[in-house]
Amino acid sequence: MAKYSEDTLTSWTKPPSDSEQTRLETSERMVREAIRGDKNLSKKSTETFGQGSYANDTNVRLNSDIDINVRYTGGYYFDLPKDKTEADMGIDKDGPSGYSFSEFKNDVEAALVKKFGRDQVIRNDKCITIKGTAQRIQTDVVPTWNYRRYSENKTYVLGAKFFPDKPTGAITNFPKQHIENAINKNSNTQRRFKRLTRLHRKLRYKMKDDGVTFNTNITSFLLECLTWNVPNRIMNDYNTWTDRLKQSIIYIYEQTKEENSCKEWGEVSELLYLFHSGRKWSRKDVNEYMVQLGNYLEF
Repeated sequence: MAKYSEDTLTSWTKPPSDSEQTRLETSERMVREAIRGDKNLSKKSTETFGQGSYANDTNVRLNSDIDINVRYTGGYYFDLPKDKTEADMGIDKDGPSGYSFSEFKNDVEAALVKKFGRDQVIRNDKCITIKGTAQRIQTDVVPTWNYRRYSENKTYVLGAKFFPDKPTGAITNFPKQHIENAINKNSNTQRRFKRLTRLHRKLRYKMKDDGVTFNTNITSFLLECLTWNVPNRIMNDYNTWTDRLKQSIIYIYEQTKEENSCKEWGEVSELLYLFHSGRKWSRKDVNEYMVQLGNYLEF
């Protein structure tokens, strides 16, 4: 018999409660106010939007968090196809000039400190954290810069790029494409993609609470991407969350046994490979975690 009943699993697929949602929305609103009301940033071209589990609607009830992207849009970084020059692509400026990413991150931090107070704001390597209160959720604010990935035909996809404080190299992602693709998959799976993602994320929290030791490389973001790569049929063809969960675990386990089976897997954005070199996680990490998860659930 499985460790958790169908009713319990069903309850874990649900989004945050109304009160949690209100705190999430308050957090986002206050960050927008901080950026909009800052004398330095109000003169700059910026965009503020939710990303991660909050924006993707895959956050877990009672374990909700919020990520806010504050993106500078007055300049951009870019990558070109091999053997192509800026002139070939029609680029008439060399990305941002006169204003650096580090200056932008400093300005964002200063705006948040002014809004929330120095004791409520913590500068981290990749983000700036605002502590939670009874009225708002702990919030990670990620300052980023516009990023363009050019193709041979001179078109580009627009993403975000940022530089951690530690000299570990730039990070590029595509948060808006992630959101759009997740909405489409959710529509094609009777709204079950996001629910199954919440279920996988909730179980990670439960295993941790129950003292189960698992690889810390298994992140909530990774679990969403793994669920993204589960075929729609598994979400559509089974009638219970017990079966959908079990079959998703079996599928991910089987497909991550060998590199060839999952080497083409992508993030939800489908613009970055999930298992390319430089990732904190590996195919082997995922395969071992699925064994642990199956054993934990007594499947």
